[in-house]
Amino acid sequence: DTIASLQHKANNKKAKASNEAMVSISVPPEYGWVILGAGIGPVIAGMYMMGDVMKARKDFDVQYPNLYAVPKYHKNADEFNRVQRGHQNFLEGASSYSIMTLLGGLKYPMVCAVGSVLFNVGSVLYLKGYSDPNLDVKTARYKKGAGIKWLGFFASLVSACSLGISLIRS
Repeated sequence: DTIASLQHKANNKKAKASNEAMVSISVPPEYGWVILGAGIGPVIAGMYMMGDVMKARKDFDVQYPNLYAVPKYHKNADEFNRVQRGHQNFLEGASSYSIMTLLGGLKYPMVCAVGSVLFNVGSVLYLKGYSDPNLDVKTARYKKGAGIKWLGFFASLVSACSLGISLIRS
């Protein structure tokens, strides 16, 4: 064998070894529901909640660039801040939720699709509860059904973890 031939054989062995170590993932047909739930759903939920914040800005006279109303400066600071905080809570978790759902949905598409409905609707209910001035601020967030948000969140968390473990074990 020539040196070039030996190098060619060695390269072929390396290529075969690396191909054998690869894992392929099939995208199930139901994955379209995951895309709608995790890609489009949070956009719609966020826009809906953004409307509540914009209405509260007008109603409570909180002008830009203030993210929150300043107590003692804005007459209805607490009322506005409750609306803004409800929306901010959604923004803080939406990106990690979407990533977990898009990954976990590769293994459990319908679980993640249903979880997306729960997460998005629960996020809106969180805002509705938190922004209700008739409810105690300490418990208001979950008084209107926002707990379903966490069912959706944990469905995606467990699904994504399961996918990761499956890939490690394959």
